[in-house]
Amino acid sequence: MQIVYSDRKTGKTGHAQIPKEREGQLIGKIIGEEIEGAAAGLDGFKLKITGLSDSSGAPSRKEIDGIRKTKALINFGVGMRVKEKGYRARKLVRGNAIGPDTVQINTVIEQFGSKPHEELFKPKEKSE
Repeated sequence: MQIVYSDRKTGKTGHAQIPKEREGQLIGKIIGEEIEGAAAGLDGFKLKITGLSDSSGAPSRKEIDGIRKTKALINFGVGMRVKEKGYRARKLVRGNAIGPDTVQINTVIEQFGSKPHEELFKPKEKSE
């Protein structure tokens, strides 16, 4: 499982892998909840869950409860690109809770911890 964290002030993002033994702490958490950053190696940080996606790439929608995967009739928002006014479509989406099939957790940093800002957001190294 991967956690993507972002800083709203600077617009920078970073990511970290969550060890298998710590994934159980996150199962059942829903979009909008705050979690401890210690699960991803960010001691002292508070992270707010903003989105999820599973192994097949299906995004999570806040209004669908649980970890289930369903085809929902939607007309805007996550998982939908509006083609014209009044257009609706049945799209494959997931519920708002973290489950065993969740691959990526998108978060926003609410409270900073002990790690320095430069270490959180390392620039990509160019490979030759």
